[in-house]
Amino acid sequence: MRIIVMGTGPFAVPMLEAILADGHDVPVVVTRPLPPARGRKKPPVNPLREAANQHGLTLLDPADVNTADVVAELANLQADLLVVCDFGQILSPAALGVTPLGGINLHGSLLPKYRGAAPVQWAIINGDATTGVTVIHMTPKLDGGPALCQLEVTINAAETAEELEHRLAALGAPAVIDAIEILAKWDQISTIGTRQDKQLVTQAPRLHKQLGNILWNKPAATIINLHRGLQPWPGCFTQWQRESGKPLRLIITEMTLAEDLTAHVDVGPGTVVANPADDNGEDLCIATGEGCVRISRIQPAGKRVMEIDEFLRGYQLKPGARLG
Repeated sequence: MRIIVMGTGPFAVPMLEAILADGHDVPVVVTRPLPPARGRKKPPVNPLREAANQHGLTLLDPADVNTADVVAELANLQADLLVVCDFGQILSPAALGVTPLGGINLHGSLLPKYRGAAPVQWAIINGDATTGVTVIHMTPKLDGGPALCQLEVTINAAETAEELEHRLAALGAPAVIDAIEILAKWDQISTIGTRQDKQLVTQAPRLHKQLGNILWNKPAATIINLHRGLQPWPGCFTQWQRESGKPLRLIITEMTLAEDLTAHVDVGPGTVVANPADDNGEDLCIATGEGCVRISRIQPAGKRVMEIDEFLRGYQLKPGARLG
């Protein structure tokens, strides 16, 4: 089959590799344009662009894929199908119509749950036990088309969004191949796929930096889920309300539940808790609205990431201090 691939992020790379390995012809890979360089900063990584270059594939990176000239250019390729994943642009009816089979999209959730830009992250943030991937036959409505293939997996207890995304991307690649085979046999008239239940739709909006501001009055398990879901970006942070000097922003890079201290906590949320078992003063535990968390790696504002023992030797963050 002749397939136009559209995408940008790392989630789309295993999908492209599977399509090529299955012997399909990819006349072009459509991706987002690189932003202009600013000073010495390198442009953001575009994994699908890099993968396409490695395979010597033709690249197209329009600012808007729905303009008349881009739609005409895609139509002239006479492809059979669009395959889309992590692209970042919603395709218009005209863009979807450049191929006789329309388009399919690989999405990192069990649709209709978590429609939107950050499905993997929100599944972890919300404490879900399972998630998965869905391949839909695309319609102009975002993530709203009928499901052709759907696979479910368990979310591991300590898994971060980055780790889960790698697993789901690998899971999604063969699901895309299965969906292509379904469309290859389709008569283009009969109903195809399973329609999504509108009553079950939930959203997965884009992440923003302020989302990582830890609210210590939340339960410890909720805070841990937030931290896992926001790795590697935007991450979690808090403010140390120092008695002398300005508050210090602390970026929390690694934390776990401190189950051994839960029964001993009788202080307010956000308070540094003393650990009776810590003889060397190298343990940093924080009370929450329910239970405690233990911080093992931390980054003070403007400094590098530190192991917690190193941090505590340089910063006098003692039991009784308040965060948040």
